Formats: sequence, structure tokens, C-alpha cells
Amino acid sequence: MIKNLVSGWLTQGRRYRKPDGWAERLGPARDDPARCVREVPERLAQAVRRSQDAILRMQNPEDGWWCAPLLGDTTIDSDTIMLLNLLGRGASIKARRIANHLLNQQNSDGGWPIYRNGPSEVSATVKAYWALKFAGHAPHEPRLEAARRCIKRLGGIHKINTYTKLYLALFGQYSWRGVPTIPPEIMLFPRWFYFNVHEMSAWTRAIVVPLAIVWARQPSVPCPPHATLDELFPDHRRFVPLSEAVGPHPFLSWTTFFLLWDSWLKALEGRGGHWIRLWSLRLAEDWMLKRLQDSDGLGAIYPGILNTILAMKSLGYADTDPRLVAQLQELDKLELPGDNETRWQPCRSPVWDTAISVIALAESGLDRAHPALLQACQWLISKEIKLRGDWAETNPSGPTGGWHFQFNNAHYPDVDDTAMVLLALRHAHLEEPNAPIREKAFLRGLNWILSMQSSTGGWAAFDKENVKILLTKIPFADHNAIIDPPTADVTARVLELLGYIGYDASYPACARAVRFLNDEQEEDGSWYGRWGVNYIYGTWQALRGLAAVGDDMSHPRVGRAVAWLKSVQRPDGGWGETCETYENPGAKGRGPSTPSQTAWALMGLMAAGVFDDAVRRGVEHLLSAQRPDGTWDETESTGTGFPKVYYLEYTMYRNYFPLQALGNYRQALLEGRARA
Repeated sequence: MIKNLVSGWLTQGRRYRKPDGWAERLGPARDDPARCVREVPERLAQAVRRSQDAILRMQNPEDGWWCAPLLGDTTIDSDTIMLLNLLGRGASIKARRIANHLLNQQNSDGGWPIYRNGPSEVSATVKAYWALKFAGHAPHEPRLEAARRCIKRLGGIHKINTYTKLYLALFGQYSWRGVPTIPPEIMLFPRWFYFNVHEMSAWTRAIVVPLAIVWARQPSVPCPPHATLDELFPDHRRFVPLSEAVGPHPFLSWTTFFLLWDSWLKALEGRGGHWIRLWSLRLAEDWMLKRLQDSDGLGAIYPGILNTILAMKSLGYADTDPRLVAQLQELDKLELPGDNETRWQPCRSPVWDTAISVIALAESGLDRAHPALLQACQWLISKEIKLRGDWAETNPSGPTGGWHFQFNNAHYPDVDDTAMVLLALRHAHLEEPNAPIREKAFLRGLNWILSMQSSTGGWAAFDKENVKILLTKIPFADHNAIIDPPTADVTARVLELLGYIGYDASYPACARAVRFLNDEQEEDGSWYGRWGVNYIYGTWQALRGLAAVGDDMSHPRVGRAVAWLKSVQRPDGGWGETCETYENPGAKGRGPSTPSQTAWALMGLMAAGVFDDAVRRGVEHLLSAQRPDGTWDETESTGTGFPKVYYLEYTMYRNYFPLQALGNYRQALLEGRARA
């Protein structure tokens, strides 16, 4: 600890140079009456007021945070039924209510999708089919017959992903020989070794470390006779070799290498030193238990919590063990009961929702001294992380700071949330004693962000230099997110923050980030969106970040981005894009108009200084689509968890992003930069 403090003192001036007067920029700029020369159309003003009122009604009255339901696909609901059966609660009312939800989400072709209105996907469909059988539905029912036909059409049960195979193997429904090896001995690999646990992304660690315990123990849970899956197997085989499961690949390739490595590990299973396995399991268990402290479960995400429970059961924890009981309680907090059905959230998003709500309310003209903003900012400050988490493994000299996404997840601050929180903290008129508290928290968060910049100039979400693409060829990495490389959207959000407190391209951190964004731009002018769907999200954020640091918005690269956004505007004036674009970039910019994506496109255009007919049509679309209560409806998934694997529906995106966009347009009208 002393070493880190001394290192921070010695390098802070050089590494974290600040613009003069940066602290004065932490408070919101006061409106200049001389700049507000025009009136705002009453229809726009009313829409903004209705939206503000709607968001203010959603605020938690006691503590000041916002947290709307965060929705994913049905895979975690199916997993919950599997877990209830493992715990001996398979006949509970809750299992039947989950089954009702699964039936309500089934596609017309018999399968289940991984995003709203998406095509059926094989792992989601096998999980849902199995869950329905667990819940007492018979295989001859028309719904399940349709599901079996869909599974066959999608390639059959052997096409399911690693984690689905492992859960089936727990109940003897798939052979462990067909499950990619997840050896707990990875916990023994030192930091200097090319592959070690910290070379995997933060969320992968939370998923894989407890699964390594399960893999090593390979427990056998009795499967109820009515839930067996014999009818899904085309022949007597209960697994296929991984080389067959992964599909065609060159003989001389890293895929082949890792498949051979997997076969070698399976051949060694049970033949090595028993003490090595015991040591590895103890390290994995200790790693897991340590990260349950100050956290809403491991990683504060559903897969991490579920796998922790499975690991604890594999290790023989009693059902009454307080540590196991605590994880079950964390899982229960993610339940979203409905009418005659229930579903689960992948996690909760209070820090994210609160920060963006503050920004949207403030940028739409709400009094910066409004109690809602003051209370929210004080709550955000209280969530600052004060301990060193996993990020310090690859950034040992970085200062402690940052914010996480959930209510409690102290080991995993992320750059995106930290930048969004700092952007929000600027927007409230905090007085003594809260103003200096904000300044100190802001400085710690800012220094932490700067320390997390990668060698390429970009920023990733959770870790620094987590970029070993070779690891994506590991057989158990089929969740498509085993690494956490820098991305355009996170980098641009950091640039936006830096620009607002006085940074420009004369600062090395900004100059390197701008070069990173230039390199990441697609030929058609768009940017890929890692954490939101997709190119509309990335392009909006890139333009906003570049504008904030004073980049030349007349440059041809900006013109290409503007031209691309205009080219994908829909006839109704809105913008939309589906999750299909992660599989098929040719579909970029195509999809039904959504409030959130329309707002992103509008803010991107306005950041580039564009206030023409395209912007007016987009604003008109939002005004026309607003509900009388000030909210908007959204029928698509516009958030991204793991591209091609898991998507998210942030149910406040449809409300606070349109408010922010309308607020930006309102301010441009007031200042004469736009015409109604």
C-alpha cells in the first residue's frame, strides 16, 4: 500500500496534469441571458416538462437514486428453474410462474431469442425447453413439440454453448467429456504467465472461477424423470468431440491448438498430484469468497451469483451456511414479479441510471439547485469506491477511485460508469460542505480514469491492457467476451468528460484518445458500439466526445459520420438499429425507430453542429411518440452485454436519453444555434 501511495505522489504531476481552472468547471455553467435570444416552441417546452416530471416521479424518495428494471433474455429465467430443482424446490409456485414467462416469450417458430424480436437461438431454446420440462410440461405438448423442431433446425443439442452444456452435465443430461475443460489449476498461473486469471475480462472471471470449481468436482445431481432430454439427442451419443462442436477450422490454427490442449487436460484428469488439485480449489474458493465482500454477489451479476451457488454446493456447503444463504438472497433481489409470471434481471443498474438521469434533467433545463439533483449527486458521491479491486492487477500504480454499476460491487469499478458519474456531478449547484467533498471525489475518479488509459490511447471498461485476442480461441470462451479491449464508445465518453473540464488535444491523454477514435472509425463514417446497439450508439458518443475536446468538426471524418447518420434516418424521422448488426454489419442502421436510438442520433448530429431538417424531423418524431405521461415506449433491445450472445433492455433508456436530446435541442434554440 505504501509503495502505491509513494508511486502516486511521485507520478501524479506528470501523469495526471490538469488544465488550469479545472476545479472551477465542476459546477454547472450559469445561463448567460445574452445568449438566450429566442423563445422555445410551447410544444417542445411542454414535452420537456412532461418528461422531467416523469423521471422525477421515478426517483427513490429516501436516497435519491434511480434504478429501473434491467431486462435480458430468457436464459437466466431458465437457469433459475434449473437452480430451484438443484435446491429441491422444483415443484414451487415460483418455478411455475417462471415457466409462464417462458411460454409468453416463445417465438412463433417454437424457439426463444436472445434479444427482443430476434430470431430463435439454440442455447436459449434448449434451456427454455428443459426448464419447461422441469416445471412439469410434457414433451407431447404443442409448444414443446415446436421447440424440438426448432432445436433440430438450429443444429441440434450439440450446438449449445459451454455453460449450457455444463449445466446439463450437472444433471447427467450431457457428458462431462463434451464440456470444455475449465481447470481450477488456472488459479496457480503467475501474473507473468501468458494466460492467467487476470488476462480474462472482469465478468469472465466472475463466471469462470466458480465454474472451475464445479468442473473439478463434477457433481451429479439426480434429474427428475420427467425432465430428462433423451428426445433431443439424434443418436446414442451424449456428447460430441469439441472439434466437431466448434465446426470447421484449419488444422494449423490456435483453435486446433486449444482443442488439443483441452483433450490433454481431460486425459490428465485424475492422474496428477491430488494436492495440486486441492490447492487450486482452495485458491479458487478463497478468490471467490474474497470478492463477495462489499458486493451484491460475485461481480454483482446473475451468472456470477448463480455459479457461486453451484460452486458452494459442489464444495459441500450446507443449505444453512450463511455464505450460501446470502448468495441466494442476492439472487432473489433480481426477481421481477409480474401478473401470473416472474422473471429475473441480470443485475441492477442504479449508479448508471442515476448518473444519466441527472445529466438528462440538468441538460434539459431543470434548476441545478433542484433537490432531486442535489440528493442524487450526494448519493452518487457516497457510492465512490475506496478499495483496490481486480483492476489493480494490471494497473498497480493507479490511484484508488471510481464507481461501479450496481448498488454494491466494490471490486469492480468501471471506466464507463465512472466517467458518467463525473459528468453528472458537474451538473448540481452543491454548496458547503458538499462542494469540496465533490471536488475530492471527482479528482480521485479522474485520476483513476487517466491511469486506466491503454497503450493504444483508448479505454476499456474494467481492466487495462486486457487485449490478448488469442484467448478468444479457448474452447470455453464461446460467450464471445473473454477479453476487455479498449472501445470507441467508452473512450469517447472519457473524452467528453475531459473536454468539459478544460482538456483539449494539447494534452497527451486527449491526443492519444483522438487518434484511437480516428483509427476505429469505419469506412462509411460510423463507429462500432460495444456497450449499446450499435453503430448509432458508437457514432453518437464518438461525435460528442470529439466535440467536447475541441476537435475540428469540419473535418471530413466528421462529415462522413454525419452523412452516415443522415443516410440511415427512417421515413418517420427516427432512427433504429437491431442487435443483428453484431452478426451482420451490413444491417447497420436498420431497424424500427426507437426513442433511445433516435435520441443518440440527434445528439450526435447536434454535437457536430448540425441543426438542419434531419434534426428537426428527429425532434418531431420524439415529440409525436411521447406518451401523455411524459414517457416513451420502446420495443427493441438497445443495450449490449456480450455481442452476439447476450443483450440488454435498459428500461430507462427510452426516457432519459430522449429528454437529454430534447434538452440539447431546446438549448440550441435558446442560443440561436438552431431554428424550430
